[in-house]
This record gives sequence, C-alpha cells and structure tokens, in this order.
Amino acid sequence: MDPLLVITNSGAGTSDEERLDSALAVLREHVSIEVAATANPGELDGVLHRAGSRRIVVAGGDGSLHAVIAALHRRRELKDAVLGLIPLGTGNDFARGTSLPLEPEAAAHVILGGTPRPMDLIVDEVGEIVVNSVHVGAGVNASRRGARWKERLHSIGVGKVNLGKLGYPIGAAMTAWRPPIIRVRIEVDGEVVVDLDEPILMAAVGNGTSVGGGAELTPEADPEDGRFDVMVSRSTGPIARLGYVAHLGFASHHERDDVTYLRGTQMSVSGGPFWCSADGEIYGPERQRTWRLEPAAYQLVMP
Repeated sequence: MDPLLVITNSGAGTSDEERLDSALAVLREHVSIEVAATANPGELDGVLHRAGSRRIVVAGGDGSLHAVIAALHRRRELKDAVLGLIPLGTGNDFARGTSLPLEPEAAAHVILGGTPRPMDLIVDEVGEIVVNSVHVGAGVNASRRGARWKERLHSIGVGKVNLGKLGYPIGAAMTAWRPPIIRVRIEVDGEVVVDLDEPILMAAVGNGTSVGGGAELTPEADPEDGRFDVMVSRSTGPIARLGYVAHLGFASHHERDDVTYLRGTQMSVSGGPFWCSADGEIYGPERQRTWRLEPAAYQLVMP
C-alpha cells in the first residue's frame, strides 16, 4: 500500500488526540504514514503541495474534511484525489450519512481494506464547495444556536456517550418560536419550486443526510447518486412550525404536506435577503445564490 499523509487539526482537544493515536497505531502496523497538523489554509496548502502521490487521510470532523476538499478543489487536484476519513469530534455528519464507522480504529481499518468510491460535490457560482449540506432560513438560526448547545451538552454524559447530539434539535426548537420567515424564489433544474409570494421557513440542499450532529435534514440524500436532495419547508404558522420541528426529530418532516422534497442537480435562490449555512459555515446576507452538483468529484475510501 502506498504511504499515507494524515492531515489533522492542530487545535484538536486532548480526547481527540487520544482517539487519533489509537487509529494511527492501526495504520502504522501496515503502512508508512506522515502526520501533518495544520491550523490555517496557508499551512494546509503547504502540506498538500508536498503530498505527492500519497493518499490523503483527513483526521477530523466535517470542518476538517471541508477544508481539505476545498483546498484540493482550488488547486485543481480534487478529481484525481483518493481520500480517507478518520472521524473525530462530535458532529461527523458526512461520515454518518455515508455509513463510515465513527470509531477511529474502525475507520483506520476501512482505510486499509476499503474500496475507493466516487463522491458527489456541491459547488456554488463563485467556486466555493459544499461537501455535506447548505441551507437558508430558520436552519441557519438553528445551526448557530445548536452549535452553542452542542458545546454545552457535550460535557454531560459518560465518556463517548453524551448529550451533544441534541444540540441541533434544541436549536431548531428554539428557532421555531421566533423563526426568520423569508421570501425567496427557488428554482430546481429550471423549475420554480416556490416564488416570492409564498413565505418559507427554510430550504436545504443536501449531499449528505444530516446536519448539526445527526439531525436528518435531507434524510434520503446519497452523495453517490449523481443528484442532491432539496427540502423546502413552508411551515410558517405557529402550529405548523411546532409540527415541523417534531417531525424533524424523527426524520419524517419531508413527508409533511407543507414540505416539498425533491432531487436535482442545480438550485438557485434569489430574493431575501437571506443567510446561508454551508457545512456549518455561516455567511450572508445574500440576494442570489446558485448551487450545482459536480458528480463523482473525488473518491473516498468506503467499507
């Protein structure tokens, strides 16, 4: 097996370092590895510059995976890349959606014996990428609040069993009381899904199934099927909002009459203003955004 370049986040906590060490021990039994810790895009770019033909392993959460894929995309090296993933942290939504093991040692065994499979990628009109999910509207507020609650609840529990995964549902419930109702025009593959005359609660484009550490916002999404999933919620009334949040907890919200769920390869949002949360990164306010699917953009080693 070719040597591996394992890229980690230099800001990882002690518990993540211990979990990573157990995974590295598995890898070192079978292959030569180099571990490179990076703290910013400049350091990451320097590490990738000297990667050569080595297979790259991302040791980290969704943010780390996004950073490496974004850097490879900017360098025009993504198409030929074969990546491995050792999930660390508490979120790991992309790993959950692809059925990758969340335990580092098990993930290391996948890297050694798994099969590279093509993964789709979402790209916007300015070239920024989305690995897992992007959403607008109430979900952005839920993400901001959920991140704070996830951090607070992560310390409640025993060992790896904690309440951190409840952060996003709590953030969603809080947002349901005073959500940012927005008016936008949404087009999927050239067809109008909702127009400015109809307010919406939120809309999401999913390459993976979940956000916020397990909340399945686009529960039927598959990053290997050549399409992304689109979810548009028109649950704007007080009772409808509560019903939407309750169904979201059971990943059945997309079956509601006031929710549109479909698949496509391009989605445009205009109007607003609106804020976006893309792989957990929040930006805005925006008036126009378009996301398109880039099928089989890279390969990820899978079980």
